[in-house]
Amino acid sequence: MGTKKIQAKYDNKKTTDILKKADELGLSKDTLVKMYETMVEIRHFEEMATQLYALGKVHGTMHLSIGQEAVAVGTGLNLKSDDYLLNHHRGHGHFIASGADVNKMMAEFLGKDTGFCHGHGGSMHIADVSANNLGAQGIVGAQMGIAAGVGIAIKIKKTEQVALVIFGDGAANRGIFQESLNMSSIWDLPVVYLCENNHYGMSVEVERVSGKVPFKDRAKALGVPGYFIDGNDALATYEYLKNAFDHARTGKGPVFLEVETYRFLGHSKSDRNLYRSKEEINEWKQKGPIRRFQKMLLEANIITDNQVKEIDNKMAKVIEDAVEFAENSPEPKIEDVTEFVYA
Repeated sequence: MGTKKIQAKYDNKKTTDILKKADELGLSKDTLVKMYETMVEIRHFEEMATQLYALGKVHGTMHLSIGQEAVAVGTGLNLKSDDYLLNHHRGHGHFIASGADVNKMMAEFLGKDTGFCHGHGGSMHIADVSANNLGAQGIVGAQMGIAAGVGIAIKIKKTEQVALVIFGDGAANRGIFQESLNMSSIWDLPVVYLCENNHYGMSVEVERVSGKVPFKDRAKALGVPGYFIDGNDALATYEYLKNAFDHARTGKGPVFLEVETYRFLGHSKSDRNLYRSKEEINEWKQKGPIRRFQKMLLEANIITDNQVKEIDNKMAKVIEDAVEFAENSPEPKIEDVTEFVYA
């Protein structure tokens, strides 16, 4: 079966003048640097997680978002402290960008009692309910149904909160996508749907299993504003998410954003990555979000080459300290094995 490559043009125009664009968006130079630092921090965290997994210190599997950091930064800057985050299994970056404590995250990865879920959740099910981060679900796409429920609760309470639900291109082909989006549309629920289209659902190219791409057109068919944007452009993801949050927060209903990006590594740690070429991966690495944003900051004289090195060293130290915290943390108690399972 032949593939139908995504032909749609991005809704966002290419960012050429970072200072002009940042000024339009109300972002200071310090914020731009912070965005870059956060992307570097996410990259270091996941690269360290890979090393720890190889050493047998991380149990279970992991789904890493290396290559998708711009999307995470765009979400983190727009989430307010009382908004809800409902994620998928490739969500470490979004969690970090929203302000999560990387010490507690690393402890959770290593199955320690000081982790967010006392070591019971691990990589795939890390959550912080106290901060309205409801974590990931074991069923692909299930978070979309939960997001509609959260949206209903917000509407009943008449608050200005927003539920952000993140899922992949594979989940967009499940029935819950249609059902949740339709419910949010007819009831004007304050839900922002964020589809991270990284081109592969496990080992299958999205075009091989999707009759209609980009997915934004499916959202529009249900009366929901839909946009297809360059997910490796940090400013574009920030801008469109900001507009989406403003739309949902002011009672105008849901918004659907499809961000095109690419994961550099396999679907999970058991993925041997035999279904795509090294040439394809290297091509995407050349236009990866960190490399791209760094180049823009350097060309605009917002940072220097020395600052690039300083930021890299700084974030590497933050993650090294998190590992030290985790390794020095106590193991969960055996008598607590059934705790935190039921409310």
